[in-house]
Amino acid sequence: MSGNCIGIDLGGSRIKGVVIDTTGNILHQCYRSTCDGTDGAWKDAVAEVVQELGVSAGATIGISAPGLPNESNSAIAYMPGRLQGLENFLWSGFLGIGTFVLNDAIAALMAEARYGAAKNRKNAIMLTLGTGVGGAILIDGKPYQGAFCKAGHLGHMVIDSNGEQDITGIPGSLEDAIGNCSLAKRSFGKYNTTQQLLEAFRNGDLLATEVWLTSVRKLAVALASLTNILSPEIIVLGGGITEAGADLFNPLEEYMNIFEWRAGGYRAEIVKASLGDLSGAVGAACFAREKG
Repeated sequence: MSGNCIGIDLGGSRIKGVVIDTTGNILHQCYRSTCDGTDGAWKDAVAEVVQELGVSAGATIGISAPGLPNESNSAIAYMPGRLQGLENFLWSGFLGIGTFVLNDAIAALMAEARYGAAKNRKNAIMLTLGTGVGGAILIDGKPYQGAFCKAGHLGHMVIDSNGEQDITGIPGSLEDAIGNCSLAKRSFGKYNTTQQLLEAFRNGDLLATEVWLTSVRKLAVALASLTNILSPEIIVLGGGITEAGADLFNPLEEYMNIFEWRAGGYRAEIVKASLGDLSGAVGAACFAREKG
């Protein structure tokens, strides 16, 4: 499929839409409130975004959304708890145009692989560090979804087998080790956001230093494990926690020097995602173009 494509990122609070050309330039963009809570409202909001962006003849649409897509990428098959009505909703019929749906983390990696920090790389992984930890895998230049389209949930790998179970039932997950969702518990109720934690860390607070560096160390253990399993050329880190900058990447590099197996001197490059909050929409458009 050539020509311009529409990409929609359906988030819990906002819907972001873009039109991109064949070189990844964003020609148009728009935003809407998701209006989660009433399925008709957020579906209509997506339709309004598509209408505002305009649809040219022969175009396709890509939708990035939370949850697991079905094997044909025509709908989200499993997304409990949010966006009532999303599961098994067929977008092509609703929008009246060919529409492909994929997981939001995979969409973000697609954008980075085609136009961003992992451009021209064939084997890559991405982790998004925020409230939780999302993930995605690129193998031989293509997004890997796996059986049941569940692949890439890297935040739900085990870091501590004796830890508490996370939302998927996995004990001691990476998500619970560094995500904002568990920060209050990890800091004995002292900090509620990573920003608060980092301010205290920068001021030399001992508890903040212990909590932060423990989390970064566990992230390094996870990344080193992933390099042994998937052997990526590059690891892309995105999400709000990466705004920590050098306070994240410098100690992470020191821990990687300890834990990563660098056979033959090869190592995985670790970089920050470059496309910002529109990456999901851009990646969805890329996916639609390539599927169409």
